[in-house]
Amino acid sequence: MAQQYTRKMIRDAFIKMLNECQLNKITVKDIATACEINRNTFYYYYTDVYALLSELFQTELQIVIDEYNDTLSWEESFLVAAKFAIENKKAIYHVYNSMQREELENYIYNVSGNVMIRYIEKVSSGISASLEDKKLIASFYQCALTEMVLRWIASGMKEDPDNIIRRIGQLFDGNIELSLKRSAALNDF
Repeated sequence: MAQQYTRKMIRDAFIKMLNECQLNKITVKDIATACEINRNTFYYYYTDVYALLSELFQTELQIVIDEYNDTLSWEESFLVAAKFAIENKKAIYHVYNSMQREELENYIYNVSGNVMIRYIEKVSSGISASLEDKKLIASFYQCALTEMVLRWIASGMKEDPDNIIRRIGQLFDGNIELSLKRSAALNDF
């Protein structure tokens, strides 16, 4: 229990700092001081600040996985996933503009993939689409969503992601199901 508390305290202090300054300006000493722990305590949990960043994104991905609900549309699921980014825009921007950008890109890619794979599994119930086609459709939307989020971050995160995601949902409504049905029809031949 104490270990979970200490990890959370370290992560919270790190997120707060990341919302205030660039990633390369944050040191283990800064985090330890903010948490009122010694550096050895930090190193007991993490090898460095980058390991902490990696765990932060893994934790957020797990939250998305845990909160996924079959009643949600892919848009609502994606907005649940985007919650951390929306609440911590400066932190995300600081990671995006750092040497650890790939960590952020992988996080967004994994979130997009998780949301789309689960959604496609739900929609494909009763449709005899091939597994390969399901993967292909999920990958297409995963890549599209990932790139859209990265463009949103690059543009300064000014647009409301809720509006963007919901609009995409309206514009492409039914396309996933239609693609799955086409796959089933192609398999019948």
